[in-house]
Amino acid sequence: MSDTHVVTNQVPTLLDHNPATSPVLMEALAREGGQWGADEVFELGALSGSAKAIRWGELADRNQPVLRTHDRYGHRIDEVEYDPAYHELMTVAIGHGLHAAPWADDRAGAHVVRAAKNSVWTVEPGHICPISMTYAVVPALRSNPELGKTYEPLLTSRIYDPELKTPSTKAGITAGMSMTEKQGGSDVRAGTTRASRNANPNADGSYSLTGHKWFTSAPMSDIFLVLAQAPGGLSCFFLPRVLPDGTRNRMFLQRLKDKLGNHANASSEVEYDGATAWLVGEEGRGVATIIEMVNLTRLDCTLGSATSMRSGLTRAIHHAQHRKAFGEYLIDQPLMRNVLADLAVEAEAATMVAMRMAGATDKAVRGDQRETLLRRIGLAASKYWVCKRATPHAAEAMECFGGNGYVEESGMPRLYREAPLMGIWEGSGNVSALDTLRAMATRPECIEVFFDELGLSAGQDARLDTHVESLRTQLGDLEAIQYRARKIAEDICLALQGSLLVRHGHPAVAEAFLATRLGGQWGGAFGTMPTGLDLGPIIERAMVKG
Repeated sequence: MSDTHVVTNQVPTLLDHNPATSPVLMEALAREGGQWGADEVFELGALSGSAKAIRWGELADRNQPVLRTHDRYGHRIDEVEYDPAYHELMTVAIGHGLHAAPWADDRAGAHVVRAAKNSVWTVEPGHICPISMTYAVVPALRSNPELGKTYEPLLTSRIYDPELKTPSTKAGITAGMSMTEKQGGSDVRAGTTRASRNANPNADGSYSLTGHKWFTSAPMSDIFLVLAQAPGGLSCFFLPRVLPDGTRNRMFLQRLKDKLGNHANASSEVEYDGATAWLVGEEGRGVATIIEMVNLTRLDCTLGSATSMRSGLTRAIHHAQHRKAFGEYLIDQPLMRNVLADLAVEAEAATMVAMRMAGATDKAVRGDQRETLLRRIGLAASKYWVCKRATPHAAEAMECFGGNGYVEESGMPRLYREAPLMGIWEGSGNVSALDTLRAMATRPECIEVFFDELGLSAGQDARLDTHVESLRTQLGDLEAIQYRARKIAEDICLALQGSLLVRHGHPAVAEAFLATRLGGQWGGAFGTMPTGLDLGPIIERAMVKG
C-alpha cells in the first residue's frame, strides 16, 4: 500500500468511557443526598459509553420520526413511526427510572439520583423529552385526585410500552404537554383553544377541546396536559390519545417540525377537533396547575445543558490526549490547556448548580419550605445562565477538533445542534430572566433565603463577597429592573456557582472560576484565563481515563 494510505495521528473512537467517573457529578450526588444510588448511576453510565448504546443514539438521530396520518386504506391514524433504536433508548431510560420513578420512591435523594442518571445517559438527548415530561406531569396530575390515583402508578412504572391503546390497560405510560400556540408562544394566556363542557348522559365531567397547538413534542405519548380556555378562564386538562372505550381521541397530527436538532424526538402541530378531556385543577387556574410541570422540565433543561458541557469537554480532552500538532500532543500545549481548563471550569460550575437545584427539588417535594423558596429563585436564574452558556461551550469544544470536529462522524455537530434547545425549551432567555424577577415579586421571602444560602460562604473569598454585595445593590434598585433582568439572573447564578465552588469545589477549579467569572481576569472567549492558575488538577479531573 502506498504511504499516502497509511493513517497516522488520528484519534481512536471514544468507547467505553463511563460518564459516571466524573468527579464533580459524583461528589454532587453524594452531597445532595443521593449517595445510595451511586451504583445505579455507575451501571447506567457504563451502558451509556458502550458501542451498543452509542449506535442506538446515532440511528435514532439519523433516522428521523415519520408522520403517518392515514393507513393504507385511508383511515385516519395520526401515528409517528420511530426507528427501533429510539424504542431501545426509551426502554433503557424508563427501566432505569429516568422518568417519573422518583415519585414512587420514598427515599430522600430519589430526585437527585434521577438527576444524576439523566446526567450520565448521554447517548441521545431527543428521547429525553418525553422522559422529562413524564417526570414533570405527576405533581400537576395530583390536582385531580381521581386521575392521579388511576394514572400515577402507570407513569411511575418502569415498563415502556409504545403501543397506542387505552392508557389504563397498559403496564406503563408516558406523558406530554401541549401549551404553545402559533399566536402566543410563551404567552400561553393568549391561547385560543376552547374547552366546552360535555352534557353527556353518563355525566363523566368531560370537556370537548377545539384548537390548534403549535409545538407539541412526543405526540405518541399516552396522555397530555393541555391548556385551553374554559368558561371560567384558562384551564388545564387531561387528554388521552386513546379514550377509555378504546377509540382514538380527536387529536390530529398536522405535521412534524423540521428542527435544527433534537432529531430523534418528534415535535408536532396538533389540531383538536372536539377532543375529549378532563379538568385538572380548577377552571381558570390552568397556569397555576401546570406551573410545577414547567418548573420540573426547567430543572431538566439546566441538567441537560450541564450534561452537554461535560460531554463536549470529554470529547475535546479525548481528542487532545491522542492528537499531535507540531510534534506534541495537544493536551500538553499551553494554549490548548488554557482552553480545556476553561471549558472544564464552566462544566463543573454548571454541574454543581444544576445538582444543587436537583437537591432543592428533592427537599421541596418533601415539604421543606426553605428549599422550596431557594429553588424558586435559583432554578429560574440557573436555567437562564447555564443554558445560555451551553452553546458557546459546545462551539469551543468542537473547535478543539479542528476540521475533524465539523464532520458528522465526530459527533460534535450533533452536540452543537442540541446545545441551543435547552435555552429555548420551557421559556427562552428573556422568559427565564423575567421569571427570576417574578419569583422575587411573588415570593419576596425567597430573596432572604437566597442570601442565607450565599452566607454559608461569606468571608471565604473577597471576590465572591464583593459580587454578593453588588448583587444586593442590584436587587434593591427597582429602576429599569426588567431591562436589567438578564444581568440579574446571570449574577444570581454566578453567585450560587461561586458559593458552591468555595464551599465544596476543588480549590484549583474554585480559584479559576473566581479569578475569571467574578474577578474580571478573563477575555471574551474560552481559553483566555490568566497565568498563575493551577491548570493541572482542573484538566486531570476531566481527563478521559483508560
